[in-house]
Amino acid sequence: MINLSINNKLVSVPEGSTILEAAKHNKIDIPNLCNLDGVHKFGSCRLCVVEVEGDKNLQASCMVQVRDGMVVHTNTDKVRKVRKNLFELMLSNHRQDCLKCQRSLSCELQNMGKRLGVTEARYTGQTSGGIVDISPAISRDMAKCILCRRCITACNDIQKVGILNAQNSGFKTVVGTALDLPINTVNCTFCGQCVAVCPVGALKETDAIQNVWGAISDKCKRVVVQIDPAVRVAIGEEFGYEPGTQVTGQLIAGLREIGFDVVFDTNFAADLTVIEASSEFLTRMKYSLEDMEARLPLMSSCSPAWIKYVEHTYPEKLDHLSTCKSPHTMLGALAKSYYAEKLKVEPKNMAVVSIMPCTAKKFEISRPEMTNNGLPNVDAVLTTREIARMMQEAGVDLRKVGKSQFDQPFELSSGAAELFGLSGGVMEATLRTVHEMVTGRELAIDKLQAAPLEECDQVKDVELRFDNPLEAYQYMAGITIKVAVASGLRGAEFLMDQITKQESPYSFIEVMGCPGGCISGGGQPRPATSETLQKRLQAIYQEDEVKLFRKAHQNEGVTKLYKEFLKEPNGQKAQDLLHTQYTKRGKFNEYLCD
Repeated sequence: MINLSINNKLVSVPEGSTILEAAKHNKIDIPNLCNLDGVHKFGSCRLCVVEVEGDKNLQASCMVQVRDGMVVHTNTDKVRKVRKNLFELMLSNHRQDCLKCQRSLSCELQNMGKRLGVTEARYTGQTSGGIVDISPAISRDMAKCILCRRCITACNDIQKVGILNAQNSGFKTVVGTALDLPINTVNCTFCGQCVAVCPVGALKETDAIQNVWGAISDKCKRVVVQIDPAVRVAIGEEFGYEPGTQVTGQLIAGLREIGFDVVFDTNFAADLTVIEASSEFLTRMKYSLEDMEARLPLMSSCSPAWIKYVEHTYPEKLDHLSTCKSPHTMLGALAKSYYAEKLKVEPKNMAVVSIMPCTAKKFEISRPEMTNNGLPNVDAVLTTREIARMMQEAGVDLRKVGKSQFDQPFELSSGAAELFGLSGGVMEATLRTVHEMVTGRELAIDKLQAAPLEECDQVKDVELRFDNPLEAYQYMAGITIKVAVASGLRGAEFLMDQITKQESPYSFIEVMGCPGGCISGGGQPRPATSETLQKRLQAIYQEDEVKLFRKAHQNEGVTKLYKEFLKEPNGQKAQDLLHTQYTKRGKFNEYLCD
């Protein structure tokens, strides 16, 4: 432990702590902008400067480690003046169109100016890096970038995708892709983790709000909206609720108030995904045991960021991916077929909107693979933040509306479907069903407690043994399978390297593109602190526990759908509507040029 004084208060902190960490540990708040606790420190903004007795210059508290006997002052007149001056210099190189900016009133730079007491901009200067780059999922406006480099850490260290870096030097420094290529032309996965950590409006989700308002205003359109489980435990934060507060009923009521005609539960299609993926998995297991051609491990396909990562980085391994579409595109396909037939509505007169925690799903719906009969399965994706802005624009407050219910026929869902919102959820939901299909017996939930690997902390695995299977599944008798779960793309790289080397011990792999799963998606409310994420996670598990049924195959609505329309899992109708294929891209999109 190191002993020092901060603002005349004697404190003791672990050796290796920075001044900023020491202050925070002792409830002393030092302004800072570029730092992210436990994730990113670079010292670029310098707003966290402090006076250290004996040092000639002010020190960046996020970078300087404490020393025994150090005497620190965080709030002297000199410190306050320098911080204000540094902020004004930063502002001189920043586009100041705050009233038009998506981040207005939720901008960390804006909030910092208020905190530091900045009431005027004394300096004016040329803005650097005025690159405007719009893709289907993520938009960049580099004239608003403050060079904090948080996005670089998220892209390179957290996700290990590595498409963003500091380019050029000095005043010409910009954060961007190599050769300033449009983000849509490089191997970006559109996971949105860069967007989630950006403190200003330099990185944001590509706006779909006006398109959705247009659909709602079109009297010829029947507008269907569906809600992801991770949205329901997070959107309340935009309206003053505690993180993790479940506001499903209020959200449904709010969506009706702003003009959506029908509100469906994406979880219905999550149950459907479990049925289809379970059937696909057992078929591959049977073929592999009979020495027929079958690619194992089978890899989950619910995360579009993960899919795009495989297409770019491991294009020769695409046949390991499940062919199941993600739940929201499955539901979109059913809305424009099964539901449209029931209502006798032309599918072309129907618009499907998905409310998702994810930016990558905006790209996903633009894929030509996500169409049926010439129509996109889903017409627009709104992030959690976007639907909150739409409600606020319409004067709808979740704290003041009543509660409502999902519409038929896609209103029922299991507890297992709720788990799709977090890392490990797809694995747990699928194995609950696979075990019962094979053995006829319920799987004890404690058997799915996955343990993290020593080699990679973003990967967990678990073993499951099948004893005394039913007659149709005798080929599974006595077999023990290993299943892996990866949270974030750094863990995915570890698992994919095993497959490439033909050393994978797994039969099934689940990967969520975002660390922690959809609860920390790139479209979720900010800030996503570890405490906030834990509360969202707990809320999803609580929802699973209180559901009337907790396994996908117990969903009577799904059973009815198969009986009336799909006929059988992985049958021809299901293949046409609910399954897809993928696109070889390569690191440099070289396969697309062939």
